[in-house]
Amino acid sequence: MKFTPPDGLYVRPSKPEDKGFLESLHHSTRQDLQLIDGDKDFIESIIEMQFKAQSNGYGDQFPNAMYFIIEKHHERIGKATIDFGNNEVRLIEIALIPQARGLGLGAAVVQSFQQAAAQSGVPMTLSVLQNNYDAKRLYQKLGFKIESIKAPYELLIWYPPALRNIVLG
Repeated sequence: MKFTPPDGLYVRPSKPEDKGFLESLHHSTRQDLQLIDGDKDFIESIIEMQFKAQSNGYGDQFPNAMYFIIEKHHERIGKATIDFGNNEVRLIEIALIPQARGLGLGAAVVQSFQQAAAQSGVPMTLSVLQNNYDAKRLYQKLGFKIESIKAPYELLIWYPPALRNIVLG
């Protein structure tokens, strides 16, 4: 399975030396926890514990998941966690550093994963928080539809063109 993001973007397997970047990226995505009224060290420990729990949870729930680093011109700007299953490509997580958000880079990476799913002849799925309106808008623009709702998440699905007529009629 091959995915090819546009020029300047590169998706590579995560390496042990990416750990510090991944922790920093996770921290930047948890602004909600940073708003907690409390001791800064205590809040940092909560964010760190949540990062570890999330990483372990992915491994338990998706044992075949692959972890990727997203780079732009050889600079790390994000991460993606993907499970290439027999019946679907599952986007488990995608996150970008604050400076890379809103520039279309996440959409470009998701589209490259959609191309990989299409090459394999399988749909692509992902879960998104119901109140994450920006992400839901992006996924809707990329052709994802709601498959099911299990609060607080929505399961979205995208069918490649070759499957769309068969599945959707």
